[in-house]
Amino acid sequence: MEGELRSSLSVAALSLVLLLTRAAGASYEAGPRIRQVTSALGSPEAEFEAFVRGYGKEYGDRAEYAHRLGVFARNMVRAAEHQILDPTAEHGITPFSDLTEDEFEARLTGLGARERKGHWHPTAPETDVEGLPSSFDWREKGAVTDVKTQGVCGSCWAFSTTGAVEGANFAATGKLLSLSEQQLIDCDHTCDAVEKDECDNGCNGGLMTNAYRYLMQAGGLEEERSYPYTGKQGECKFNKDKIAVRIANFTNIPLDEDQIMANLVRRGPLAVGLNAAFMQTYIRGVSCPLICPKKWVNHGVLLVGYGSRGFSILRLGYKPYWIIKNSWGEHWGENGYYRLCRGHNICGIDSMVSAVAASPSR
Repeated sequence: MEGELRSSLSVAALSLVLLLTRAAGASYEAGPRIRQVTSALGSPEAEFEAFVRGYGKEYGDRAEYAHRLGVFARNMVRAAEHQILDPTAEHGITPFSDLTEDEFEARLTGLGARERKGHWHPTAPETDVEGLPSSFDWREKGAVTDVKTQGVCGSCWAFSTTGAVEGANFAATGKLLSLSEQQLIDCDHTCDAVEKDECDNGCNGGLMTNAYRYLMQAGGLEEERSYPYTGKQGECKFNKDKIAVRIANFTNIPLDEDQIMANLVRRGPLAVGLNAAFMQTYIRGVSCPLICPKKWVNHGVLLVGYGSRGFSILRLGYKPYWIIKNSWGEHWGENGYYRLCRGHNICGIDSMVSAVAASPSR
């Protein structure tokens, strides 16, 4: 009865949001995915069968199938609730709709610290923010590799690190190389100098700043083709003779939106942490959640650009946004990307930002 009541309330509230959208004259189209959410709440079995076929899901037995059906149905309610709290994005069925919240966080995130602490350093000096473009995207410059897939491994921190180093190497050399996350997963066990329990630990999480320190100590990072990704932690096979990129230094970026923009434009893509609470159900659009705790930063991603005109119904018209490269494959989000409102530190996006400087191995 409680589940039925929650479903009814979610559908009613979702309908109200759509009515308000139309009444405001917004150029926001609900699209078929929102209708999927409401229909799934009425018939989760049919939607689950389509989900299983569409994503090639396989379960061990009927008991596991039944369990995942229940999780899926609950996630459809969550998707509708997220749609209410985040009406400028589209929420619904994703490749992760059969995972519980705890499973999702354990398997698809993996940032080793919940919030940035004052002892993290060095911090970059403030830089001039005059003359910044209204929109910017490192993908258009050729500085960003294709979207990668971390799989069932809490290695987001490694992908955030390699993305920043790939961009820094491009800025230094003009060449784009796909670098090895697996080297970090297998070989990097660096701990924070002050918080001794904040260590890089393969598929169990880590920190981008720890990874930078490891790379400086190890000598550098191999290319992905010489040390390919397996999605699980194994024996370290790092070969110094195959180093492709070396790390010169790294800095944290001042917690100021203009400073983040300036460093992004002038230094390359930035490694960032955020709260992934709304990402499990995200499909497309500019995500601008009304409620998203800023201190619960649990996912490492790559900031590659920003835009100036992302439509926001409940935030009074057009608002700026960040362009974020994720590591969950191209079938999630906007071909693997996430757009998040810029301003007000939405989901903690401004709370943990770092840049790295790179040089070629030869």
